[in-house]
Amino acid sequence: MRNRRVNLLDIGLDLSFDASMTFVQSTLQNINAGWQAPIVDIDFVRSRDLGTVLAAFTASCDVLHVMAHGDYSGTPTFSSSDGTTVVSMEKLGLLAADQGKGIRTGAVLADGCKTGTGAWQTAVRDCLHDNVTYIGTSAQVGWHEGTVFCSAFYGALFRNKGKGMSAAEQAEDAAYRAIRAYMEITGRACPYKVKILKPSSWARKALAGS
Repeated sequence: MRNRRVNLLDIGLDLSFDASMTFVQSTLQNINAGWQAPIVDIDFVRSRDLGTVLAAFTASCDVLHVMAHGDYSGTPTFSSSDGTTVVSMEKLGLLAADQGKGIRTGAVLADGCKTGTGAWQTAVRDCLHDNVTYIGTSAQVGWHEGTVFCSAFYGALFRNKGKGMSAAEQAEDAAYRAIRAYMEITGRACPYKVKILKPSSWARKALAGS
């Protein structure tokens, strides 16, 4: 059975995002430690270069996990803490179409503030090559919310071998398990929301044959 791959992309670019990414990497490494051979491959990218970011977005994987500030006031945008690195989903969609490369993953975990809105979902659909499980947030989130949810999500995802399930279905099941665990642990509603997204008609035409 092939290893599953998680692509970690840090666009937040400060110490708090670095700490959060370190935690996620440690969680995945601990999961690997429980097996005779690793079951998950981890690719980690931290960059301000748009070409590098686009390559990370469109690389084939089982989970694309993006950490950044989520700007929801205008066009959906990932940004760094210092504001000098800004990556709009609209621009990513156009670049992806120009290069014939859409997002190819089972799940997108948009780990930033209020990335679960309808505007974000619409923007992501314009970048998709195929159906994905999209995990966004309905509120402001910080290290505590991310730590609780992500540990439960990855624990559920890799505990289940997912036989007979697509990568998107495996991620959807793990996300719902993580939401229930979050509520049980914190006694609060979980800010992470899950939805299956299909490529928009624009994406299907732009990425046809890719």
